[in-house]
Amino acid sequence: MTGKEILHKMKAKAGFGSSSDTTEAGKGKSKMFGKQITHGFHLVKGQSNHAMEDYIVAKYKQVDENELGLFAIFDGHLGHDVPDYLCSHLFENILNEPDFWTQTEHAIKKAYLITDEKILKKAVELGKGGSTAVTAILINGQKLVVANVGDSRAVLCRNGVAKQLSVDHEPSKERKEIEDRGGFVLKMPGDVARVDGQLAVARAFGDKSLKEHLSSEPDVAMEMMDEDTEFFILGSDGLWVVMSNQEAVDTIKDIKDPKSAAKHLAEEALRRKSKDDISCVVVRFQ
Repeated sequence: MTGKEILHKMKAKAGFGSSSDTTEAGKGKSKMFGKQITHGFHLVKGQSNHAMEDYIVAKYKQVDENELGLFAIFDGHLGHDVPDYLCSHLFENILNEPDFWTQTEHAIKKAYLITDEKILKKAVELGKGGSTAVTAILINGQKLVVANVGDSRAVLCRNGVAKQLSVDHEPSKERKEIEDRGGFVLKMPGDVARVDGQLAVARAFGDKSLKEHLSSEPDVAMEMMDEDTEFFILGSDGLWVVMSNQEAVDTIKDIKDPKSAAKHLAEEALRRKSKDDISCVVVRFQ
């Protein structure tokens, strides 16, 4: 499995994909501990006048005797430099934590915070923007570890039933924490709650000008994969703003090819008038 890797970045008008186990960018497969696992992804630029700011990671990595599937969506704002940095560094920082295998949740939280500190120190180079993140690490095809900051989401399908594994970090839900840091939550302009009237998520990487009032601590969830586990979805908020978790699962439950499933999800979000950038990864076990 060494070298079987897909790494897809989407920036401005360019997309890059490569793989040694498929000729088609946007999909891949691995046989993890005897389980046939396939994945696919799709990205659609939204209607905003800025360049595409979503980045996707979908790759496999061998670490000693362990096989890892590394999947992520980084949804940038005010530029693509921060999500680009996350794409290149966050998983590396997580796996470099010495207690990753023994205290996985603690290691991931520490790596998120360390990565954010490095981004803030590089603010001159990376700019004033930031990024949400949802990461999923599949260990030996058996244990799924999901972490997130912001409003990109991870949803598992088991026996046709959707289960959200991530937490939407909405300013209205974390008003007290934001106010305790000296910030405020305002629904102007528009009707979306925003930190200091600017950012529509309570947690994010970067955003140096707002950092005193923002958190970059992720929520972490672990889930064991069993014979009833069918697939999981990672999606940016451009998907979830128009679709519930169960609707997303129902939309693709009969589509066996994960790349086709990811494309279908994005197209359905567009049909429902989503105007944001839309990114999704589908990882299928059956």
